[in-house]
Amino acid sequence: MPKIPTPQNEPVLSYAPGSPERVELKRTLKDLSARVLEIPVVVGGREVRTGKTVDAVMPHCHRHVLAKVHQAGPKEIEDAIAAAREAWREWSAWSLERRAAVFLKAGDLLATRHRAIVNAATMLGQSKTAHQAEIDAACELIDFWRFNLHYAEQLYAAQPISSAGTWNQLEYRPLEGFVYAITPFNFTSIGGNLPTAPAIMGCTVVWKPAATAAYSNYHLLKLLEEAGLPPGVVNFVPGPAADVSARVLADRHFGGIHFTGSTEVFQGLWRQVAGHLGEYADYPRLVGETGGKDFIIAHASADVDALAAAIVRGAYEYQGQKCSAASRAYVPDTLWPRVKERVLDMLGGVRVGDPADFRSFMGAVIDRKAFEKIKGYVDEAKQARGVSVLFGGGCDDSDGWFVQPTLLQVDDPGYRTMCEEIFGPVLTVYAYPEKQWRETLQLVDRTSPYALTGAVFAQDRAAVGEALVALRYAAGNFYINDKPTGAVVGQQPFGGARASGTNDKAGSFLNLIRWVSARAIKENFVPPRDYTYPFMAEQ
Repeated sequence: MPKIPTPQNEPVLSYAPGSPERVELKRTLKDLSARVLEIPVVVGGREVRTGKTVDAVMPHCHRHVLAKVHQAGPKEIEDAIAAAREAWREWSAWSLERRAAVFLKAGDLLATRHRAIVNAATMLGQSKTAHQAEIDAACELIDFWRFNLHYAEQLYAAQPISSAGTWNQLEYRPLEGFVYAITPFNFTSIGGNLPTAPAIMGCTVVWKPAATAAYSNYHLLKLLEEAGLPPGVVNFVPGPAADVSARVLADRHFGGIHFTGSTEVFQGLWRQVAGHLGEYADYPRLVGETGGKDFIIAHASADVDALAAAIVRGAYEYQGQKCSAASRAYVPDTLWPRVKERVLDMLGGVRVGDPADFRSFMGAVIDRKAFEKIKGYVDEAKQARGVSVLFGGGCDDSDGWFVQPTLLQVDDPGYRTMCEEIFGPVLTVYAYPEKQWRETLQLVDRTSPYALTGAVFAQDRAAVGEALVALRYAAGNFYINDKPTGAVVGQQPFGGARASGTNDKAGSFLNLIRWVSARAIKENFVPPRDYTYPFMAEQ
C-alpha cells in the first residue's frame, strides 16, 4: 500500500497587524456578514429545502441573521439513513489510500483557500476570536484529518504472527451499520472530526450538527464535497435533536454514536440504545465526550505569574465554553493574595465584544439559553453567604449574549459553582489552608462526578508526584504547570472518563479502532491430509 504522508501539526497563524492572513480574514468577515446563506439538508449529495427553517444568528449581535437553516423532517431522516446504507456498499470497499486522498485534499483545502472562510464562519456564528477560530476551525481540524489517516495506517499495519506454512491476517472491516455523529457548537473541528473519523475507516454517517454551529459546519460539508467525498458518505441532517435521534436510534442498521455534548444528553441516548438493543443487527459502538468541571490546583511552590496566566486563559478564553475550561481552582491561602492581585490586574485588561474587533479577548456566549443559565449562577452567587464576586458578574443581552469574565471566591469548597458544570466565563476559587495540601488533593478528586481535564502548578517535584498519584483518575488530560485547555492532535489525545465520557481519545488510534470490526483470517498453505496425530501411533 502506498505510504500516507507523515503528518505535522499545522502552524498557527498569528493574524498580527499587517499580516496577509489578517487582511484576508477581515475581508472574508465583511463578505460573509453581508449576505444571508440558505442551508439545506444534504442527503446522498442532494440538497433538500424543507421550507421549515431556523435562523442562525451572531451571538454577539443576535439581531443579525447569518443563515436560514432548513430542518429535516421524518422523510429526510429516513432518506439520510437510506443514503448512508447505499453509499456504504462502495465506500466500505475503498482502500485506505483511496479514502486518504479525499481527506488529505480536504486538509490542504482548509489550510489554503478555505481557511479564511471557515475561520470567519466560526467567528461570526460561534463568537470566537481570530485566535480561537484559528486553533480550532483551521489547525485542529487539519490535524485531525492528517493524523487520523496516519493512525489508521498504523492500525492496519498491526498484524498477527504467522507460523511456518500459514499466513495470518487481521482485516479491519468498517462497521456494517451507519454511524450517527452528533456534534457540538463549541468546536468547529469537532463538528468536522466526529463524522469524518468513522468515514476515514470506511463507515458512512448521518451527521446531526448543533443548531448553533450549522453555519460553520455547512461550510465544512461543502469543503468535503470539493475534496471528492462521494455522495451519501456523510449526510448533513440539521433538525430537532429529539426527532432525529428517535428515528436514527430505532433503525436496525444503526451501528454507533460519535457524540460530543452534555452528559445528560449522552446518558439519554445510551438509554435509548439500550431500549432497542435486541432489535439491532449488531451491538452499536457508543463513543462520547461529555461534560467537565475542570480544575486547577496550586501548591505553595507554584509560580504566581504562570498560575495567574493559566487561570485567565484557561477559564475565560472562548467565554469558558470549552469542555476543558478551568471552572474551579484551589490555591493555598498563603499564595492567594498575590495570585488574586495578578489575576485581577489581567482581567482589568480583558476586552469583551465583537470578535471582528481584533482587540476583543472574549465574545458572547452561544445563545439565550446559555446566557440565562450562566446569569442564574452569577445572580445566585451575588446573594449567597460566603461567596465574594471579585470581578465581573455583569450580564447584558441587549445586543448580544455577553457575560463578563467572572471570578468568585468561596469559603465552602462544596458551594455549587465549585461542583456543577456552568459552561461559561465563571471561575470559582477556594483558598485552602496551605498545610492541607494532601487533603485538598482528595477534595479535588471527590468534588465532581466529571474527569475530563485538570492541572497542577508546583515547582516542588515531590508535590507534582503527589498530585499525579492522588488525581490519577480525576482527569483524562492532566497538565503540569500549564492551563487545562488546548490539547493538540498528535500531542495530547483528548478525552475523559467518569461522567466526562468514554475516553476514546479523539485524534488517536484509540478512537479509530471503535469504527472497525476486526476479522481474523488464517490461510494454510500446506493443510494436513490425514486426521491422525503422531501420539496415536502404537508403541
